[in-house]
Amino acid sequence: MVWVTVDCADPTRMSTFWGTLLDIPPSNEHGDDPDWATLGSRSGTSPRITFQRVQEPKSTKVRLHFDVQTHDIDAGRQQVEDLGGRWSGIRYDYEDGVVLVMADPEGHEFCLVEYFDDATG
Repeated sequence: MVWVTVDCADPTRMSTFWGTLLDIPPSNEHGDDPDWATLGSRSGTSPRITFQRVQEPKSTKVRLHFDVQTHDIDAGRQQVEDLGGRWSGIRYDYEDGVVLVMADPEGHEFCLVEYFDDATG
């Protein structure tokens, strides 16, 4: 299993955003430590994502990002925006689907993807 750690200014806010968007439950792995928040667990079937407080702000485009699949690109975009994220204004239309470049509440870029022929149901 591979785990991901995301540097951020507000671990609680970020874990709430991503946990709701990805439907991954929070973990109490770090107790009441305000510098850490985790989704999923080491032994769970969901991806484990940890958010670590850092002092320096994000300053450039991230080199690693999430691709989040949705069955309805417009509804997915609305959910991201309702949770405090935003659409960058960049959209890619491909033969097999559409991709919107989004950002979470702290500006980390990710792609929201809808496949037109979604065999995963």
